Amino acid sequence: MVQKYVAEIKPLNEAIIGTKPHGTAEFIVSDDALHIEVEMFDTPKNTQHWEHFHGFTDGKDAQPATMAQDVNHDGVVDLPETEAVSGTTMVPFDAEPHQMDIANDTYPVSDDQGHFKYVKHVPLADLKAQFKKFFGTDNLDLDKRIIYIHGVPDAVKLPDTVGGNLNEKYDKHVTLPIATGKIVKV
Repeated sequence: MVQKYVAEIKPLNEAIIGTKPHGTAEFIVSDDALHIEVEMFDTPKNTQHWEHFHGFTDGKDAQPATMAQDVNHDGVVDLPETEAVSGTTMVPFDAEPHQMDIANDTYPVSDDQGHFKYVKHVPLADLKAQFKKFFGTDNLDLDKRIIYIHGVPDAVKLPDTVGGNLNEKYDKHVTLPIATGKIVKV
């Protein structure tokens, strides 16, 4: 059986980054693979963009963050502030999503127009095995997930209050959410 999911990806933090990143994502689940296509426009140009789906491990329905999640009122919704409504980072859309290795340099890089297109065919059995190892279930629950696009150049001035992640393991420029969308079943 084939299942299709889509997300309309809308800007987040556009005031601080000076662009309005937007695009679409499509996920097609078949018996043996997850096909992923993400196309983005107006992202910060010539920049690597980490992208993932986020969600909750308890089955709760994740929602995209909005400026309402700016709990410290610094004008920026950073990664830690998204977690209350969107959950945790789960599956990366990099060179090998089924490895679930979040921190690496194989994510898409936007061109000089701020455009990129990511297309990947992922072995479903491998992805589900890793997902179960990390989250205790092999059910991807795509319709309960959110997609995030991250990343701005180091030249973007961010307030000192912006965090990279909860344990500050990753730089805030790499992890800053710039666009998000709810994944829905079609």
